[in-house]
Amino acid sequence: MNSVAVIGAGHGGVAIAGMLRQRGYRERIDLYGAETNHPYHRPPLSKKFAQDPLPQWLRPQAFYAEQGIGLRLGERVTSIDPGTGAIETGGLAGRYEHIVLATGARPRRLPLPGAELSGVLHLRTVDDALALRAQVGAGQRLVVIGGGYVGLEVAIAAREQLTEVVVLEREPRVLNRVASKQLSEFVTGFHRAQGVVIREKADVVEVVGRDGRVRSVRLADGTTVPCDAVLIGVGAVPREELAVAAGLRCDAGIVVDGAARTSAARILAVGDATRRPVGRRGDMLRLESIPSANEQASQAAATILGEPARAEHEVPWFWSDQADVKIKIAGVLSGDVVSSVVRGNAEARRFSVFHLDNADTVVAVESVSAPADFMAGKSLIARRTRVDPTRLADQRTSLRDIVPAALSRANQKRAYADHHL
Repeated sequence: MNSVAVIGAGHGGVAIAGMLRQRGYRERIDLYGAETNHPYHRPPLSKKFAQDPLPQWLRPQAFYAEQGIGLRLGERVTSIDPGTGAIETGGLAGRYEHIVLATGARPRRLPLPGAELSGVLHLRTVDDALALRAQVGAGQRLVVIGGGYVGLEVAIAAREQLTEVVVLEREPRVLNRVASKQLSEFVTGFHRAQGVVIREKADVVEVVGRDGRVRSVRLADGTTVPCDAVLIGVGAVPREELAVAAGLRCDAGIVVDGAARTSAARILAVGDATRRPVGRRGDMLRLESIPSANEQASQAAATILGEPARAEHEVPWFWSDQADVKIKIAGVLSGDVVSSVVRGNAEARRFSVFHLDNADTVVAVESVSAPADFMAGKSLIARRTRVDPTRLADQRTSLRDIVPAALSRANQKRAYADHHL
């Protein structure tokens, strides 16, 4: 019964199927995807939905047959049995030695009156992106509820199509939970300069419609914002239903260890649905990023193949493209941060914020169109290197002098490639 079922055909699921084959696994692999589309890239759904061709395939469509990967599109897995390795899909059952849950996340819903109206959209699938594309263009009015990365990416892409865009953020600033004040202020100023209206402390209480179609959004202060469409972008929740029903340990995500193992011996999990150990203290976090999913896919492949687990984990990192601005973040902002150092010029749209702990060790870096800073910061985080904050802030001090290995020729090439994702 040597075989693997991968449930979820997103980045994590495709990655582990490919890695297993690449590392010499010759047994049966079935990749289950609830959608009927071949597996595709998700970042363009928010970053480039307005004009780029969609979908963009993760792998050529012939890849799966060539690699002997059974691609089971349009098959939703309804249950898994941790004891026997059995799975069910609408009454059909199969048994596997290993099951990998790569079920991802779904958009968080808001219990708003009027949320069911036509023109109220969420964004997770290519069909969602195409529906959103139909709502942008000159003369169209779009309200984005939520000032997170996805909402802001959609806002700037829609604005480039001459759509009137209003972003409504309930918190005092956009990116309030995931970015520093310095980065939030820059992003807000940049969007406003492009004509995006951003309203902070805006508490939406109702979506108002006429003839079944959204017409405006009403706020707690009584004001209304007229619109032709609404995108609700207030985060995502993990798809952990299969794991919960199977009795696996879950805590706002499927709990896994550093080898992608769940609480059941034959079941592993990767990607946005998981909560995993991160950083030197092993804090349990849910990371929604392709680099994290890829790292976990490598961990899961090693576990299935009986290979030793890596002692050190990669520094988590994320990116966001907003028009011609490329934001890249390494590390995780946390209570460890006691000071921050700004390097570069925000007005020139090229700067970075390095975040330090009480030992002057870099724990996170946020870079704006500054790939060398990002690579240097990522290396400093991995090495747990103490720095001189004054030298770090001084543009006359080369980053080569602060962390030479981070700016080797190989890493410079990698930084350039990452910058042009």
